Amino acid sequence: MSRRRAPLAVLSTVIVTAATLTASTAAQAATTTFTPTADTYVDNSATGTNYGTSGQLGTDGSPVKRSFLKFTVSGIGGTVSSAKLRVHTDDVSGAESPSGGTFRATSNVSWTETGVTWNNQPAADGVTLGTLGSVARNAWYEVDVTGYVTGNGTYSIAITSSSSDGADYDSRESGATAPQLVVTDGTTQPPGDPVWVGAGDIADSGSGDTATAALLDTIQGTVWTTGDNVYPDGTASQFSTYYEPTWGRHKARTRPSPGNHDYNTSGATGYYTYFGAQAGPSGLGYYSYDLGDWHIVSLNSNIGMAAGSAQEQWLRADLAASTKQCTAAYWHHPLFTSGANHAPSAATKPLFQALYDYNADVVVTGHNHQYERFAPQNPNGGLDTARGIRSFVAGMGGAGAYGFGTIRANSEARNTGTRGVLKLTLHSGSFDWQFVPEAGKTYTDSGTTNCH
Repeated sequence: MSRRRAPLAVLSTVIVTAATLTASTAAQAATTTFTPTADTYVDNSATGTNYGTSGQLGTDGSPVKRSFLKFTVSGIGGTVSSAKLRVHTDDVSGAESPSGGTFRATSNVSWTETGVTWNNQPAADGVTLGTLGSVARNAWYEVDVTGYVTGNGTYSIAITSSSSDGADYDSRESGATAPQLVVTDGTTQPPGDPVWVGAGDIADSGSGDTATAALLDTIQGTVWTTGDNVYPDGTASQFSTYYEPTWGRHKARTRPSPGNHDYNTSGATGYYTYFGAQAGPSGLGYYSYDLGDWHIVSLNSNIGMAAGSAQEQWLRADLAASTKQCTAAYWHHPLFTSGANHAPSAATKPLFQALYDYNADVVVTGHNHQYERFAPQNPNGGLDTARGIRSFVAGMGGAGAYGFGTIRANSEARNTGTRGVLKLTLHSGSFDWQFVPEAGKTYTDSGTTNCH
């Protein structure tokens, strides 16, 4: 099935402005996404038939069809503060409906996907969790089930409808559009230093962003992106279709930066509309915030960066005003890279120079779809162990991998073909880095660097 999807019909969003994002707000509750361990539907016109392997979940009033979903929730460490059931309508004619159905808890959680028929279906005997009105085809919808999902355990939900023009939802056999149970618990980040984690070159029609979003599900802290958040053109529809179901579930804690593909839509309006205040001033896209003892700057390598430009002058003023010991910055186009697809971007050098002048410690970029770590360097690419900035290319967020060309001076670690996220733990006076690979892959890279 295609990954083309329409916007969520209902979605709660928490906006945290750049000025108020601090270490305490970054230590947010943990959010985990579960897919069904079983789902099926039953049909009273075929009372002995099992539909457990179907890619569709039928919900109708004539003939009567009822759908059942079962989730096993584990790893929840605190009180559940939010639980959202997400379902996706099928991308076929007739999947739409004037009534999306009623969602109810079921006390029977022992049913099996391949064993349920109309004749032995579990009773929809629990509380009503919510209802959906009119639903379109090929779209995500959300029901708040917080009152039912209270912690670790097994939960069963039935979807019924009295409409003779019922809805059809995608089942877990559909892959990326399978139902989701998104659970947020009250566990805050353990006492300690802030975690800052992310990647760039993220969401497209493949499944790479699904793998990296799953890593974020297990890592608390502030999420950053190094541009090309969605392919190919950064449209509002592509953000809803590709980014929202994966990295979008971490949107409330994400501090993005834009890439050239985001700007394939004029003015990057899809990007600025999707992220809102979290992306900084619309049309400018550069902003800063503090995490613990660190000052963090998100920059925009798709607009003017020359010495004396508005962005470069803003950056210098911002760095001059900071009282933090350590500084990190991130944007899309790398000044230093060994990637074969995209050469180093000399246009970004004035930004790197300003950061160097103010003794910054870390720069993270994307653009080349790979991972690369450089030793501390000055803006001319010379090794500088006294004042140099350690830089990373972190373009392994989900899009197809790129190869390496000529290996640049001071390149210390490289990998392509393994998607992942770069996790930095921001201590007072130093930082740890760790490349966290997607499930099934073994490449990793880690170390520590002191601040200037």
